[in-house]
Amino acid sequence: MSCGCKTSGDSAHNCGTKSASGCDSVDTCGNSYKLSVFDWLSNVSNPTSAKCDLVEVRFKNDRKCFFRNENNLPLHIGSIVTVESSPGHDVGVVSLTGELVKIQIKKKNIHQDDILKIYRLANQKDVETWQTTREKEEPIKKEARRIASNLRLQMKISDVEFQGDGAKVTFYYTAETRVDFRQLIKEFAGTFRTRIDMKQIGFRQEAAKLGGIGSCGRELCCSTWLTDFRSVNTNAARYQQLSINPQKLAGQCGKLKCCLNYELDSYMDALSDFPPPNTNLQTEKGKAFCIKIDVFRKKMWFAYAENTHTWFDLDVAEVNKMVALNKKGEKATALEDYMTNEVVVKAVDIIGENTLDRFENKKPNKNRNNRNKNSGPRPQAQNVKVAQNVNKDAPQTNPPKKKFKKKYPPKKNNNE
Repeated sequence: MSCGCKTSGDSAHNCGTKSASGCDSVDTCGNSYKLSVFDWLSNVSNPTSAKCDLVEVRFKNDRKCFFRNENNLPLHIGSIVTVESSPGHDVGVVSLTGELVKIQIKKKNIHQDDILKIYRLANQKDVETWQTTREKEEPIKKEARRIASNLRLQMKISDVEFQGDGAKVTFYYTAETRVDFRQLIKEFAGTFRTRIDMKQIGFRQEAAKLGGIGSCGRELCCSTWLTDFRSVNTNAARYQQLSINPQKLAGQCGKLKCCLNYELDSYMDALSDFPPPNTNLQTEKGKAFCIKIDVFRKKMWFAYAENTHTWFDLDVAEVNKMVALNKKGEKATALEDYMTNEVVVKAVDIIGENTLDRFENKKPNKNRNNRNKNSGPRPQAQNVKVAQNVNKDAPQTNPPKKKFKKKYPPKKNNNE
């Protein structure tokens, strides 16, 4: 797929073509081509005569806005345009045109009355000013972090973005608490000599802006295709039988990974046939408790409370029958009659949590094992007394130490 960064008219810019990874000249295009959209209606003729004049324009990183092409400019994906802003104007790259723009606007609940307009195709002067301001962003970000550190503000400046004409600079920051940056804005205005705009973002939005490689070995979903951030909680991990380990479940943003929600619906549908995980069965051989479950194989592992090292895997249908018998006040037959395979477990279960610690928490006595290994079988109490009587007159190589009682001075009588 070509990035299509070609312009016509008075815009002297041509980045060439490349694969889906993006454009050859990222600095020239002004962004890293995150969240690119594939126009699957590009080769389909419009059934109506009315042409959509709405255009999606992409700026630095993942920021996108919608504009109206009132002048009927020949725009296509990759065109560099000068758009309306407040104050002044901004420069961006067209990322989507046609009927798909209406779908994106409806998805993001944007009113068409608030949409700004496109001025023109960017000329040579606009592009040069745009490139010059982009080169200033990294040094300004370092200086801004130094100023915020000197003021001892509990915040982190994640990114800096200049407007296309250089009239305004936006500082994106993250903070866990409310930050009073009135003095900070004064310092910024005096140092950078431009209009300052502070915008707080969340930790997920910060990861989307900065990008990176996830634990799966691919680029972060939030910086490539994921546009909406849904809440993720630990119940999603529990439903999928994952170990509650914050270091493994957290992403680069420090929050729970968004991918925990991807397969959650499939697990929820599969778990609808299962009884609760804390189900206990009353059988003729005693009480049995659930050790673990296999969602997609439709199996549950049970063990007797008296013998936790032997697990019995049962089908969910058989478990539901046994639960129904228990609700009637009847005891089910032994687990051996229902099992499909017997598993002897010596350690922990596959989830990584020591489930057996609830029932057995006994540690072997190492001293006792060593004593039995060195001295052989332990003699009976009577044999010990006899042996002491026989060897009473024999000389002792290691006589026992005498125990001396500590003598305390007599207590004084206060009446004397």
